[in-house]
Amino acid sequence: MTEHEKVVLITGASSGIGEATARRLAADGHRVFLGARRTDRLETLAHHITSGGGTAAFQRLDVTSAEDMRSFVAAAREEYGRVDVLVNNAGVMPLSPLEALRVDEWDRMLDVNVRGVLHGIAAALPVMKAQGTGHIVNVASVGAYEVVPTAAVYCATKFAVRAISEGLRQESAGGIRVSVISPGVTESELPDSITDPAAREAMKAYRAVALPAAAVADTIAFAVSRPPEVDVNELVVRPAASAQ
Repeated sequence: MTEHEKVVLITGASSGIGEATARRLAADGHRVFLGARRTDRLETLAHHITSGGGTAAFQRLDVTSAEDMRSFVAAAREEYGRVDVLVNNAGVMPLSPLEALRVDEWDRMLDVNVRGVLHGIAAALPVMKAQGTGHIVNVASVGAYEVVPTAAVYCATKFAVRAISEGLRQESAGGIRVSVISPGVTESELPDSITDPAAREAMKAYRAVALPAAAVADTIAFAVSRPPEVDVNELVVRPAASAQ
């Protein structure tokens, strides 16, 4: 492995931004280790990458489990010898008005979008500290900067991701790089988790100008490819036709 090749761990890699990021980074020559709950999709993706000359492996991962995340990082280290980049991408977005009182969905967003990121940091940071180098990329959202109706809890989780990332950046200066990538509306399966009828209908019009997931993957690839002395902290990428 050359100095330009990195071992990159990606959560939520079975679809959307995670899948596109795996394809892009593998094409760039990095070794990718893929995590998600849907192992059939991970297997297909890993096969596609390896059959094209790239390097990929996978393990089932539920980011809401700290033990699962520790096992995921340990397996990647066992497979490739180190952990250079962790892309905390897994997320859910079951939008609804607060008055709908969908408490189970609120809990799910907190578990995946916030605790999942913290579990990733807790598992990867000690390894990176021991190496003396590493890069944590947290996928947030434009929802980390603004709040809109039906998205109060979702936006709160993304505000939290941004705050956690900034805290980690300040605490890790000189060793661990930290990037927050905040996409606007992007082609993904996230809207499939919206159970509230009004929120689901509103999302259809909002998504008419969605970015391809590959555009966000390109943004992540840019942050990962910077020289070691350059830390790209925050990037917001939106469709040119979108006001939000």
